[in-house]
Amino acid sequence: MTHSCFDLEVKDKVAHLRLCRPDELNTMTRAFWVELPRALRELDATAKARVVVLSSTGKHFSAGMDLSVFAGAGLTTPATTEIARLREMLRRTVLELQDSFNALEEIRMPVLAAIQGGCIGGAVDMVSACDARYCTTDAFFCVQETNLGMVADCGTLQRLQHIMPSGVARELAYTGRRLPATRAKEVGLVNELFDTQETMLAAVMQVATEIAEHSPLAVHGTKEMLNYAREHNVAESLRYMAAWQSGMFHATDMMECFVAKAEKRKPVFEDLVPIKKFSEP
Repeated sequence: MTHSCFDLEVKDKVAHLRLCRPDELNTMTRAFWVELPRALRELDATAKARVVVLSSTGKHFSAGMDLSVFAGAGLTTPATTEIARLREMLRRTVLELQDSFNALEEIRMPVLAAIQGGCIGGAVDMVSACDARYCTTDAFFCVQETNLGMVADCGTLQRLQHIMPSGVARELAYTGRRLPATRAKEVGLVNELFDTQETMLAAVMQVATEIAEHSPLAVHGTKEMLNYAREHNVAESLRYMAAWQSGMFHATDMMECFVAKAEKRKPVFEDLVPIKKFSEP
């Protein structure tokens, strides 16, 4: 499937999804909001990849929402539209946009973001939904919505304070200031800093390769548990862990690890089962 906003390559169980509109600062057009979840859910459904690397092209990672979206995504209506119905429609539009980034969390494989230059507005929403973030030393992050007189509405405010200290996240959101790469590393928003995009991508691909070499079922379960624990208390999370383990744990992959170690080779694991909807033949 072709995309206008992304390039996609799957190699050695690693999917590389790359924003490909550098001349337009990789702004998020209407097509972007359709293509991102479609590409992610297709990767999830086929189970051909075990990890996703999300990167970009050009000087900046992404300048956020393209202004054309406000005019073309149902945010403008005839003046005669009754106000309550207009508000209901806007609510559905926001939920649809949120769902595009929710896909980053909902797919079975981890998503690693490799960020260069500006990560602005909606791009902060997007990378906040990824499992881990890496950036170049020239990168910066900005909750641009505050500077535009609106509230960030696609995940930044809900996720950022689970990634970095709440006070830092609040300051960033209230002021609309730029958070430079070195400070982002200090507060835990990003895992590592790199001098160039090339060295960053090489390092992130190495992390992705290490993840892809593990049991995809174990990695999927780990992501599921981490996301669940973020939203629930320890007791609830432990109970869910017990229920998950009782249904999902089988010794096949563990035995492969033991045998591979004894034979001095890398273990080989079966892919996850592709997702097929009940309505499909």
